[in-house]
Amino acid sequence: MLEFVIGGILIIIALLIVGLIFRKKVYDNVDQLEAWKMDIMNRNVTAELAKVKKLNLSGETLEKFEGWKDNWDYILTKELPDLEEYLLDAEESADKFRIKTAKKDLQQVDKALQKIENNIETMYKELDHLLNSEKYVRNEIEELEPKLKELKKYLLHNRTQFGKAENIFESELTKQEKRLSEYSSLTEEGNYIEAQGLIEELKQEVEKINDRISAFPELYRKCKQHIPEQMKELVRGMAEMEEDGYRVQQFGFDKELKQYENMLKAAMKELDNGEIQSIEESLVQMEDRLNEMFQLLEKEATSKSIVESHFPNEKQRLQTVKEQIESASEEMKELQKTYYLEETDLELLLSIEKWLDKTVNQFKNIEEDYEGRKANHLDIKEKLEIFSEEVSKLEKAQEDFQLQVKDLRKDELEAKEKIAELKKQLIYTEKKLQKSNIPGVPSFIINSLEESTEKCEVVLGYLERSPLDMGKVQHSITEAAKSVDHFVEQTNLLLDQARLVELAIQYGNRYRSSQPQLAAQLAEAEKLFRNHKYESALETAVQALEQVDANAMAKIEEMDKALQQMAN
Repeated sequence: MLEFVIGGILIIIALLIVGLIFRKKVYDNVDQLEAWKMDIMNRNVTAELAKVKKLNLSGETLEKFEGWKDNWDYILTKELPDLEEYLLDAEESADKFRIKTAKKDLQQVDKALQKIENNIETMYKELDHLLNSEKYVRNEIEELEPKLKELKKYLLHNRTQFGKAENIFESELTKQEKRLSEYSSLTEEGNYIEAQGLIEELKQEVEKINDRISAFPELYRKCKQHIPEQMKELVRGMAEMEEDGYRVQQFGFDKELKQYENMLKAAMKELDNGEIQSIEESLVQMEDRLNEMFQLLEKEATSKSIVESHFPNEKQRLQTVKEQIESASEEMKELQKTYYLEETDLELLLSIEKWLDKTVNQFKNIEEDYEGRKANHLDIKEKLEIFSEEVSKLEKAQEDFQLQVKDLRKDELEAKEKIAELKKQLIYTEKKLQKSNIPGVPSFIINSLEESTEKCEVVLGYLERSPLDMGKVQHSITEAAKSVDHFVEQTNLLLDQARLVELAIQYGNRYRSSQPQLAAQLAEAEKLFRNHKYESALETAVQALEQVDANAMAKIEEMDKALQQMAN
């Protein structure tokens, strides 16, 4: 039981301590808010507001001053005293440990003081704005007045650069001067902020007038003097060039220049009224176009000599390539009688002929423009350049075609040379076979000779046909060459084998008496030799000799090599 009593006492003590802590915080917060309230009360707001008395206390200035004064009085006499009750209520609630209620009262006081601070800050800002407006207006007036006088003076001394627009600009400046005088009446009435608005508007207007006055002389000079002189110079230059044979009328400048004359008249009317914005861009475009016209005339002057020198040359080039293509066409007709031509060759010639017709028509159009004076030299020069490139391409195509035709005849000549060489090889090898001392010629060699001869005859037959089909000729030559090469190779091998057999038998004779078995094998080899089986005879003889002499074949080959060197 004692433990519960002690525990209860401890809890009560803890709650009491916590309550005292929270109450202490409330007291501290009350002291802070009280100090803040007293700080606001002690501020010399009235002295700050008194600064406005330096201004003319009338109109909006007086109205604002009265409003600020009443606002400050209300804060001192009503709002701040009312907050004292909330602070007392908060202390009383804290004494009774009603912490939540105390905090609520203190929050009310904090919000109210913050609102009062904002209110005072707004008054200060409005006060500064009013005071600065008066100062700003005075400074701007000090700049605007001499600026207007300076602009008027500039107009007076440079009136020849403004023409009729001088009166317009002077009238506008006078109007701004009159508006400037409104400043005094507004400040006398205490309307400083309204005066600031007026000055801002005046400043912008004067700046615009200044920009127009600054830009006007150059635009006026261009409109009245520079561009008209350029146009006269252009017309004069065109007339002189026309007399010298240049084709400047084809440019169509006359119509454009007439439009520019009307545009300049309209621009002068606007300038006389002091307006520049709408004509500034059009004058720039007009100058750019006039410069472009001068450049075109310069190019026309250069192009005339180029055209006069190149035109005959290009005409001759066209005539030459035309004759070459016509000659190639006639040549193809003759070749068709002799050769079988591929479809692609005929199509290529047809496309070149069409290309020629198109190029001829292209030149006729240029010639009509040149001879009939339908176009200026600059246009004709550009067309001639394009035409020249086209003729160059046509010449290249014609040259390639001619080479192709030459290749066709070249193939024929090479085919004839090749078949002659093959027949020569056949005759030589056949004679070589006939001159040899072999007992006879095997049937496969005779068959190979006959096959080679037939294939050569096939080639000759194709070469005698008209029209000549070079595709078939080339194929038959390839087959004949393979056959002849095979025949020559087989014949040479046969003769080599026969010669080696004879040498092997001669070499083996030294062993006949002492080697009965070797003698029998050599006799077999001789029998095969006489039966035209030279390869088998060589194998039989060599195998027999290698039984008594392992290096027999090498020795026989050395003997053959020595005999061949002696024969050569």
